[in-house]
Amino acid sequence: MSVAFARLRRLIGSLAGISLDADKLYFAQSRLEPIMRAHGCFDLAQLMRLIEKREDESLLQRVIDAMTNNETSFFRDRVPFEKLKQEWLPDLMARRAATRRLRIWSAACSTGQEAYSIAMALEESEPDLEDWTVEILATDISEAALEAARRGVYSQFEAQRGLSTARLLRHLHPHKRHWRVSDALQARVAFRKVNLLSDFRGAGPFDVIFCRNVLMYFEPEVKRDVLTRLFGVLAEDGFLILGAAETMEFDERFAPSASGDCRVLPRRFAPRRRLANG
Repeated sequence: MSVAFARLRRLIGSLAGISLDADKLYFAQSRLEPIMRAHGCFDLAQLMRLIEKREDESLLQRVIDAMTNNETSFFRDRVPFEKLKQEWLPDLMARRAATRRLRIWSAACSTGQEAYSIAMALEESEPDLEDWTVEILATDISEAALEAARRGVYSQFEAQRGLSTARLLRHLHPHKRHWRVSDALQARVAFRKVNLLSDFRGAGPFDVIFCRNVLMYFEPEVKRDVLTRLFGVLAEDGFLILGAAETMEFDERFAPSASGDCRVLPRRFAPRRRLANG
């Protein structure tokens, strides 16, 4: 393994929590090639020297954007959104009848399809939520992904991937040769840059947190730390939703339950004393 690649692995790990395998040099070079070409760098060593000078912070952001996996789609895995409408939402609405307020966080939202899918699911639940205050926060570490999410413009392939024809025509509108999320749907979602390795305690509490298919890229200790802090901003009776493919080791502080294509961690099943000492 080259010295430059080792430095890149440490940098990406410390800033974004991404665990980059030692045999992923070719992958990293292919992802970073456009950036190296744009900055006249002949190899990874030259790029790392530029990054480490910290003369251009936007260069570091572009590197993080390039190394971040933005694979996503509307209603990805389907089950979490069905359960949100049919199970978790009715349960929470009964518990929130006095305040009539719900807060949902789409963490590591990528280019926005998950957050907009949540908004669609909630809109399809109306008129039950008609006089409720519902906040959807969508966050990611990638500025490029967030910019795309805020635009809400998707190609024909992206729009049809996960959306039925009925949903496509109800929630998106033709935009040149693409599709654009409706203004009403965009108004439901607030996009913000948040690094899951940073202190996000001030953002909570949330009734539902979607944090799917991101912890799998973190080292075990980082996973446990992020999971503990996610529970810290989750309401006592809230739900934390992970991806079905999350291959992390749970300890007795957490009570995962399989739910089709997702893992659900109900906050009320997490022993508070053990969690606080974790």
